[in-house]
Amino acid sequence: MRKWKRVDTAEGPRFRSALAPHEAALLKNMVSSVQGMLDEREAATPSDPLEQITGIRAGNPQPPEDSTMRRLLPDFFKPQRDHPAGSAVAESLNGALRSLHEPTIIDAKKAAAQRVLDTLPDGGGRFEITEGDANAWIAAINDVRLALGAMLAIGPEGPDRLPADHPLAGHLDVYQWLTVLQEYLVLGLMGKPIR
Repeated sequence: MRKWKRVDTAEGPRFRSALAPHEAALLKNMVSSVQGMLDEREAATPSDPLEQITGIRAGNPQPPEDSTMRRLLPDFFKPQRDHPAGSAVAESLNGALRSLHEPTIIDAKKAAAQRVLDTLPDGGGRFEITEGDANAWIAAINDVRLALGAMLAIGPEGPDRLPADHPLAGHLDVYQWLTVLQEYLVLGLMGKPIR
């Protein structure tokens, strides 16, 4: 991957880069996978009688069971174990907020993913995206990084390196590549030079 080059035009900034064929194919596969996981979560939402009456979409009030989806759709409130009411209050609030906001959150994540897929060069090569596309790329790449991070258990104590013979070593390399891809695009959006 080449660094992003910001070009200011009369229509606003544009961002140019190039991807090798294998990079474009990998990114397409990962973004499509996250999009598919979001589709499955949306399809698993139980029917809501209030939605049928009002037409207002409701999300699944239950948190995702899968750790990857929990990373993509985290709780709104952290359970407070030392609270007199226990964690029941936080669970109730999380369920209500999921019902209200999860459809919109999923729509935004899927729209960002689709925008990446629409602007990604087939077979790699040079390409140029708008500022709106760049924001979608940042969001979608972040979702892919969250999904990979859940699989790799990346966190404050998570691995920086894995032995070359570790079965997930290649996945960590991809995670780090995505981090650089995203960071350079953020710097380009901010108008900061990329070193």
